[in-house]
This record gives sequence, C-alpha cells and structure tokens, in this order.
Amino acid sequence: MDSHSHRILVVEDDASLRRALQRMLTAGGYQAECYGRAEDLEAVQAATCLVLDVQLPGISGPAFYARLSPPRPPAIFITAYDSPLIRQAIASAGGAMVLPKPFSGNVLLQTVAALLVESRPGAS
Repeated sequence: MDSHSHRILVVEDDASLRRALQRMLTAGGYQAECYGRAEDLEAVQAATCLVLDVQLPGISGPAFYARLSPPRPPAIFITAYDSPLIRQAIASAGGAMVLPKPFSGNVLLQTVAALLVESRPGAS
C-alpha cells in the first residue's frame, strides 16, 4: 500500500497549525483530512491513522480515542504540554505515540511512516 492510499485524519483546534499539518502530510503523499474538533470526525474506522491534539475544545484527544470502538486506527497524539500526566492519559486511552510541539514536518512524516509500519498486520 503506497502512501497515496493512506487516509490520515487530523484533529487540531489551531487553524494555522491544522493547515500546516495538512500541507505537510499532503506533501508526504498522504490523503489528509483536518478537523477542528473531535466531535466533527466521521468514518474514523476508514482512516489509516489519526493525528490528535491532546487538548481540544470539547472532548480531548485521549478521551475521544478511548471512546472509539475496535478496530480503531492507530493514533499519534500531539501536545504543547508534554508531561508524565499527559503521557499517562494517552497510555490509558490506548495510545503510545506522542509528538511534543513544536515538531518539524520531517519528524511528523517519519512518525506517521513508523506508526503505519508498526500497525501493519503481521508486523511485530
């Protein structure tokens, strides 16, 4: 499966960062759909990967992810407030990948690629 067939859903409340994330992912060859609130997401199970801001208006990224029914796509959580407590909330929700803000486009693309390889059926 090439990167063009990967559908990445991004939830980030900051409009300028949301646009930047979409540009970075699109330049990396992914189909990127962006939203300002987790409640606006539809057809999450059809996504290859989620990029979720931790602190969102309404439901938080980790709380949203914890509510998803299996099978759920793997997620990368982004946060400007990295701390052990935040990482614990992410882990409790079933997430593992955290990118502290600010991060470069290359780091985002490398993290998405690593997560997709890691979550591929048969990968160990």
